[in-house]
Amino acid sequence: MPDPEIMALQVASDDDVAVALTPLVPGQVVVLADCQVTLVDAIAPGHKFAVHDITAGSAVRRYRAPIGVATRDIGVGQHVHSHNVKTALRGELAYHYVAKPVETVERPVDTQPGFMGYVRQDGSVGIRNEIWILPSVGCVGRLGERLARWGEGLVSDHVDGVHAFNHPFGCSQLGHDLEGTSAILAALAQNPNAGGVLILGLGCESNQLDLMLTRIPREMRARIRTVRAQSEQDEFAAGKAALEALAERMAQDVRKPVPLSALRLGVKCGGSDAMSGLTANPLIGRMADAVTQAGGTAVLTEIPEMFGAEQLLLVRAENEAVFHRLTRVVNRFKRYFLDHGEPVSENPSPGNIAGGITTLEEKSLGAVQKGGLSNVVDVIDYGHIATRTGLTILEAPGNDAVSTTALAAAGVTLTLFSTGRGTPLGSPVPTMKIASNSALAAAKPGWIDFDAGMVLTHGMDAAASALLDRIIAVASGEPACNERNDERSIGIWKRGVTL
Repeated sequence: MPDPEIMALQVASDDDVAVALTPLVPGQVVVLADCQVTLVDAIAPGHKFAVHDITAGSAVRRYRAPIGVATRDIGVGQHVHSHNVKTALRGELAYHYVAKPVETVERPVDTQPGFMGYVRQDGSVGIRNEIWILPSVGCVGRLGERLARWGEGLVSDHVDGVHAFNHPFGCSQLGHDLEGTSAILAALAQNPNAGGVLILGLGCESNQLDLMLTRIPREMRARIRTVRAQSEQDEFAAGKAALEALAERMAQDVRKPVPLSALRLGVKCGGSDAMSGLTANPLIGRMADAVTQAGGTAVLTEIPEMFGAEQLLLVRAENEAVFHRLTRVVNRFKRYFLDHGEPVSENPSPGNIAGGITTLEEKSLGAVQKGGLSNVVDVIDYGHIATRTGLTILEAPGNDAVSTTALAAAGVTLTLFSTGRGTPLGSPVPTMKIASNSALAAAKPGWIDFDAGMVLTHGMDAAASALLDRIIAVASGEPACNERNDERSIGIWKRGVTL
């Protein structure tokens, strides 16, 4: 068990920095595994200090990798942050595939426990049996919300909830932008957590109902109803009738025991701090490995938060085709920034910086740990559904609402969301918040589902076992904090002009 009195951590002996775990003051002597450092500056928790002298212009290493370049000489014991380190990220890169054996790393996490889930006709398994109301266009979003309030009376032993997911899109869009909206909504309609789906249309919108339905396999449409408001004399009455029909159909749905392999796990982060890469993110990575090693699916997204760390994923590509799909997605996302006149390194956020993250490289090196150590078996575009077991990379931005929605659209039934600053946000599926530090968990018990600070006090194995137990409980019906708070929403990635 780690020493609870430890003051700072250095990930590797060749790292140039260590991270404070508690407030540290000038003159304080900090004992690390391979050295001791006398501090020159005050160091806040999550912030870094130099463990030896760093020359201006040289790379600064953390996580055994460069996190940026020193902009001035940095002495041992000095604070290392935005004032003396800058990003080294530039534009698109050329990547070269080198074939080598890719081994699956076995982790000491019990992957045997299963959960109680809803087995769907196509063999997928939901962890909720809800009715989702999806508007094809923002014009009928409020109608959907009114229907959801009325639908609360339909909640029963077989219907876990009725939820509307409003958004402002579906009209005044063109081409690829419109395609993205249509694809994300059609994919959401196929999520296993939705035992019934009501798609609301207006009638004159660009995102036509009939075209949206063509994106949904015919065998999935039995649990889908549609209402086109302009075609109904009383659209509210038509919506109520559709909800009643869906609830009646769901009356036969019951939870059944299923193995862990039935879980579709999404992993992401938001409001990160420098502790995230030491506690919450590697802990989530253990969960991703547990699920994939059991034969299930894990999905990692937020492509901009891979910049500077993409090589850690590329070397785990299952084959050359997967390797090249990932390089294309990474470079395409960089081009997206550059085409809009923005640098690819315009990250971390102000909250990230306040939490001790200095550069995007540092943020990315911490963020990719959520994917664990399993092989990357697939790379899918925004709005597509994950179809393979193992670790899949999903194209989506870092924006929390957009990325959690993209995960739900990809078919994940539970999302693990690490955070060092805290957020109440939830997606259509249970969105468990994993705090990177115990102070946040104590301050926001209504937001936080699990305290990953346990990694520092009890060790990674004990924390992994405890989090897996919590995941099984939530998958079996225990509400996550976002569900208790009714924090459910969607965000759609807007990438084009508005008419």
